[in-house]
Amino acid sequence: MRFFSKITVLFNASFLVYVIFWYLEKNKSYEGNATQILPLPWLEGTFVILGYTAILVNLLFLLLTFIFYSFKATIKIPRWIIIFNIIIFCCQVYFFFIFKHRE
Repeated sequence: MRFFSKITVLFNASFLVYVIFWYLEKNKSYEGNATQILPLPWLEGTFVILGYTAILVNLLFLLLTFIFYSFKATIKIPRWIIIFNIIIFCCQVYFFFIFKHRE
């Protein structure tokens, strides 16, 4: 479970990078002849894919954490990782299901 928590934090960090790319692409605040924010399209595409799948990985992590806590199993995950994942999950739900559908 500790390894999975670290993977979840990486996915959530890529979600934050994806949101930054999405905001910059939406506002077209970059200059020059480039048609993309990042001149490496494979890297930007990787962050987009990881950003979209972060909500599923985060949901699975939070469900497993809830199951382990409900059965009183001991898990050796720092509390800040669980709190960080809960906060990011709320942001992901808001971003994907509320914010993007308002536009």
